[in-house]
Amino acid sequence: MAAPAAVAADRVLDAALDRIRTIVGPKGWTDDADAMRPHLEDWRGLFKGKARMLVRPASTEEVAGVVAACNEAGIPITPQGGNTSLCGASTPDEAGDGIVLSLARMNRVRGLDAANHTITVEAGCILADVQARAADADRYFPLSLAAEGSCMIGGNLSTNAGGTNVLKYGNARELVLGLEVVLPDGRIWNGLRGLRKDNTGYDLKQLFLGAEGTLGIITAAVLKLFPKPTDVRSAFCAVPDIASAVTLLGRARAESGDAVETFEFMPRLVIDLVLKHMPDTEDPLQERYEQYVLLELVSTASGESDLGAKLEAILESAFEDGLVLDAAISQSEAQRQEFWKLRENASEAQKIEGASIKHDVSVPVSRIAEFYDAAWERVQKVDGDVRLVGFGHVGDGNLHYNLQAPEGGDGKAFMAKWERFNRAVHDTVVEMGGSISAEHGIGRLKREELAHYKDAVSLDLMRTVKAALDPKGILNPGKVI
Repeated sequence: MAAPAAVAADRVLDAALDRIRTIVGPKGWTDDADAMRPHLEDWRGLFKGKARMLVRPASTEEVAGVVAACNEAGIPITPQGGNTSLCGASTPDEAGDGIVLSLARMNRVRGLDAANHTITVEAGCILADVQARAADADRYFPLSLAAEGSCMIGGNLSTNAGGTNVLKYGNARELVLGLEVVLPDGRIWNGLRGLRKDNTGYDLKQLFLGAEGTLGIITAAVLKLFPKPTDVRSAFCAVPDIASAVTLLGRARAESGDAVETFEFMPRLVIDLVLKHMPDTEDPLQERYEQYVLLELVSTASGESDLGAKLEAILESAFEDGLVLDAAISQSEAQRQEFWKLRENASEAQKIEGASIKHDVSVPVSRIAEFYDAAWERVQKVDGDVRLVGFGHVGDGNLHYNLQAPEGGDGKAFMAKWERFNRAVHDTVVEMGGSISAEHGIGRLKREELAHYKDAVSLDLMRTVKAALDPKGILNPGKVI
C-alpha cells in the first residue's frame, strides 16, 4: 500500500496534468508514443529522453498557464522549438517525470514595421519563413544557418545561434531588440519594444538570449531588419593554408569597403565527404587542393553595382601574392547555390560517414591558424589515424573542429576516446583565449565541460541567477548549469 505522502503527491501531479490539458485543449497535448518520439531524441542521436506528455500551446497565455501549473506541482519542463540542437538542449532526460513544451503552434508574424526595420514574430516561426517575410517587405533578416528550413526562431534566440553571416551582422543576440518571455512562475514579461536606444536599467532580454530555456521561455521577439541586398557575389577559392585564408579575409574586408558577408573555410576532406554522400553536388574546381574558402561580398546600394569588379580585383591581387591558388566566381544564383551545397551539407555528410566527435569552438581570428595546427598536434597524440574535419566561420573566429573516425576503423573504440579528444582540443582553445562553445550552446553535451573550464566566479553568478529566477529548478533541468 502506497504511503499517504506518495498518494498525495500523485494527486497533485494528476491534478496539474489535468489542468494543463484543459489549458491547451485537445489539440494542444498528446501522450501518444509515436507522436512524441521525434521530440524525445536529438538530431545527432546522442540523447534519448522520456516525458509524461508533449504540450503544444497556441498562445503566450497558454504557455503561462502551463508553466504556472508545472511550477506549483514541481513538474520539469523541456522547452523545444525545431529540435535541431546539436548539444541536447531541447531533449528531456531519461527520468520521464516532466513534459516537453513545444512552441511549434506559436508561429505567427505579429507585425512588420518597414520604416523601423523590425519584425515581431512568435517563437515557433521557422527561421526561413522569417527571412521570407522580411524579403516580401524588401527587407533582410540575416540570421542564416544550415537548419533554417526547420529550426525555429525561439530556439535560435535561446541558443544565441550564429551561422554564416555573423561576420557582418553579429550573433542572434545582436539581432534582437525586444522579447516576450514566460518566467518560471508563469508570469509574462513583456519586453517587446522595437527601440534601438532604451537606457532604463538592466537589459533584461540578455538574460534569456543564450540561456537555452533555463531562465524563461521566449514566446515572441522583435528582430532587427536590414536593407535587402541588391547584389551578392560569391567565389570558391583554393588557398595554400589556413593562415593564407586569414590574410585573405583581412584584405577582402579592407579592399571591398567591408562588404564581406560570408567567409567560410573548408578542408579537402569536407569536399570529399559531401561529394561522396550527397547527391547533385560537384567540385567547383578542376584540380584538387587541400584547403578552400567560400567568400561572399554583398551590396545594398541601389543602381548598378561594382561588386563583381571588386571581387575580381581582390582575387587577382591575392593570386599574384600567393594567397589564392585557384578560384571559381559564381556566374548565376544557381552556381552560387552549388557552392553552398558543399558547405551546408558538411554536417550531414559527416553524419552519414560514421562516428565523429564535434567541437564547436572559437578563438580570436588572429590565432585561428595557430590553434588549427596546435590542436591537431595534440589530437594526433591521442589517435594518429583520426581524420580532421575542421571547417566553419573563420571570418568570426568560429571553427567546427570535428574529428572523424579512421576510415574503416572501429567506431566504438574511437568514441571511447571522446574525453581525451575533448581535452586535446578544449585545452588548446582555452590557452588561446577562446571558447569551448561558439554557437551551439552547452545543453547536456557540454555541461561538464563548462564546469571544468569556466572560472568559479562566473559559475557562481550563473547559479545565482538561475536560483533567483527558477528556485524550483523546473525549467530545462540538467542543461547548461
